[in-house]
Amino acid sequence: MPASTDRKIFTKHLPEYSVEYCYQLWAELNFIFNITRKRNSKLGDYRYDPATRQHAISVNNNLNKYSFLITYIHEVAHLTTREKYQSRVLPHGTQWKQEFRKLLLPMLNDKVFPDDVLRVLAKHMKNPKASSTSDKNLYLVLRKYDDHSSETLLGELESGTTFLFNKKIYRKLEKRRTRSLCLDVNSDRKYLISETAPVKEFKN
Repeated sequence: MPASTDRKIFTKHLPEYSVEYCYQLWAELNFIFNITRKRNSKLGDYRYDPATRQHAISVNNNLNKYSFLITYIHEVAHLTTREKYQSRVLPHGTQWKQEFRKLLLPMLNDKVFPDDVLRVLAKHMKNPKASSTSDKNLYLVLRKYDDHSSETLLGELESGTTFLFNKKIYRKLEKRRTRSLCLDVNSDRKYLISETAPVKEFKN
């Protein structure tokens, strides 16, 4: 990112009262920061290059400002965990959770997050998961602020409904906690798919 546009990029993608904090994290920790196109497999990414000793963080450009902030801090926590423990700890283990909580704590207030997100996020941070999409309650409340909130989630479909997901046709069989057992109608194989997966109802 060119230095002249750093702050503008943070301003564009983050809640107003989080911009300076996130900018300072970038300035102090000296990592490469990239904003990427939508990736279905992840919201953000952290990488470390041993050859150059350079840290790099990326966040998807399609995220709403609250999801963007949470993802950004999530990835920065990977960086600070790496700095403290190198590769001796699990990627989303106890040490990362501690770093994530510490870094996000200054942002847990009603100037940054709307009340509905703040309440669910505060609960989530007691034991943060590897991804905000793994926490159904957090995913759903954040989704309200997406531009594409008209998407249908698997959890919104009735059992027996046929749907399209990742270019394959499935039939929803039954719900099992946070996932649903689904039948691939072409292969006749069964899979567990997250209730928060965006799908498209399939009609012949």
